[in-house]
Amino acid sequence: MDSKVAFDFDSIFNEDYLYFYEPMLTAERSEQEVEQIWNLLRLQPDMQVLDLACGHGRIANRLAQRGCRVTGLDSCRYFLDIARTDALRMGVVVQYVQADMRRLPFPDAAFDSIVNWFTAFGYFDEEGNRRVLTEACRVLRAGGRLLIDTMNRDRLMKEWHPFILAERDGNLMVDINRYNALTGYTENERITIREGKMRRARFSIRLFTYPELSCWLQQAGFASVQGSDRDGQPYNVDSRRMVVVAEKT
Repeated sequence: MDSKVAFDFDSIFNEDYLYFYEPMLTAERSEQEVEQIWNLLRLQPDMQVLDLACGHGRIANRLAQRGCRVTGLDSCRYFLDIARTDALRMGVVVQYVQADMRRLPFPDAAFDSIVNWFTAFGYFDEEGNRRVLTEACRVLRAGGRLLIDTMNRDRLMKEWHPFILAERDGNLMVDINRYNALTGYTENERITIREGKMRRARFSIRLFTYPELSCWLQQAGFASVQGSDRDGQPYNVDSRRMVVVAEKT
């Protein structure tokens, strides 16, 4: 069965998103996460790295600071404009591209590594999600690695919260969360109340167990797959995040 709530990208990834997430996505946290990515992918300066679904560039710009040759791809023009402005402020060069991650505008074997961070996979229907993986494999060089950082489905089921509330300066963001066990997708509604205006948006994300995502990656053309948490420790049911690194031969 393949039925899901459409992901309203423009209504989710916008100014309200950054307003409510900004207190959590601090510079210190971003630096820590870049260090984790650097170690997980075994990156080196001058490597060609694609930040797939790069958002507003908090990871891509910092990888460029470390000497990688970085391309950031996202579908959100608003986020990309912020990423480019921050790159100029930081004195780094990153190629930012607005495109659909299911149809990557790059030649075969263009990158040494790809990072997909902070639950940026699983937005589409089954065919679309599989297409993201096959496209990632296509644009990686032999020996290249894809890193996917996403939610730990098993832990999420144990600690499921039907409502999540964020508050900032009297403004509110409420997520109403459901999980469809027949499809494997969440079914979410987000209500934001900011400066007296209320907005509603719907989104869904495909949740994976490790064996399932590993199987998908191998079917997409990757030869080996490893699972861990963000610190590289063995993945288990209590890991806060599921990190998968897949290598292309």
